[in-house]
Formats: sequence, structure tokens, C-alpha cells
Amino acid sequence: MLIMPQLGDTLMTSLTLPLVFDLSQVQLTDQQFYQLCINNPDIPLERNAQGALIVMSPVGGDSGNYEMELGTDLAIWNRQTQLGKVFSSSTLFKLPNGGDRSPDAAWIELSRWKSLSAEQRQKFPLIAPDFVIELRSRSDSLKTLQQKMQEYMDSGVRLAWMFNPQDQQVEIYRQGQAPETRQLPTELSGEAVLLGFILQVIPFS
Repeated sequence: MLIMPQLGDTLMTSLTLPLVFDLSQVQLTDQQFYQLCINNPDIPLERNAQGALIVMSPVGGDSGNYEMELGTDLAIWNRQTQLGKVFSSSTLFKLPNGGDRSPDAAWIELSRWKSLSAEQRQKFPLIAPDFVIELRSRSDSLKTLQQKMQEYMDSGVRLAWMFNPQDQQVEIYRQGQAPETRQLPTELSGEAVLLGFILQVIPFS
């Protein structure tokens, strides 16, 4: 069951809805969405740029392992360079161009993160990460995930990698450029965003 805040001007009593309810038709204010997430900490929620509510499916063992491995490589590089902050898939960002999204891994340059207030850091940060990673799980539609990647770019993300184990590919998104698709294995560079970060990507097994 999903515990919904009342869809009025203020947050009052809660409404309990079954998960079969068409959540894409639910429109919430920012405060109501925040309260909804707080009320349902075990249910990962997102909103797209049009404000539609999305309940994220849990991932299987393979996807969870791939996600952790990719995030660990990013975290190790950042620990060595101290150039920014790394965020897990539990972090939800309020993107400037609309949408509330939780990348599988994200990175923000240190001065940009420090420019946020303490309250902004504690809630859902109103900032687009500089870099994001998304991993396609078996339940993910490729088209829907590609639209999500475009949301990131429209909101100011500078570099993004979308890993597609089903097709043994990775899509690279850069500002002002068409996405680049590579077959695995391949070597990925953090380019001018993640200075010195090199990732050797082998085929997903």
C-alpha cells in the first residue's frame, strides 16, 4: 500500500491507495511529494519532468551487483581526488528543469555542492549533478530510460553514462551532442568532468 498525502492545499489526513492505482495521473505539489516520500521510505519514488509520479521497481541480484560495482569505482576515484561528492541511488535530486530523479550513482563538483545551504543538502537537493550513471534493469524500457537520460541533460548534467546489459552496450551523453553508443568491452573516460577517471567496462555476464 502507498500512503498518499491529501491532494489539497495543505497536508492533512493521509489517503491509502493500492499500488495498482494509476499513479501517473497523480499531480502533487513539491511539499506533498516530499511528504509522500517521507511517509513511504521503503518505496523508491520519482517524478518525471511533467510531474507524473513513478514507483521504481526493485532490481534483481545482477543489476544490484553491477550498480554497486560502478558506484564503487566512482567513489574510489573521488576519494583519491577529493574533487566532489558522490551519491548513491537513494539520493533524490530536484532537477532545475523539472522532475525528481534518483540516478543509480551521481557526482557533484565540490564548489557547487558547497553552494547549497545546509537545509538544501538535507532535503532533496535542488541541483543537477555534474555526472550520473544509470543501469538498465530487466524491467526498464529502453525508450523510457533514454527519455530519463535526456531529462538529465536538459537540466544541466554535463556527462552521463547509461549501461545496457541486455544489449551489451553503453550510451554516453554529453552536453550539446547526440548520444554515443558503444559496444562492450570499452574504456570510458570522465573527460573534462571527472578529471583522470578511467573505467574499463567488460561485457556484463
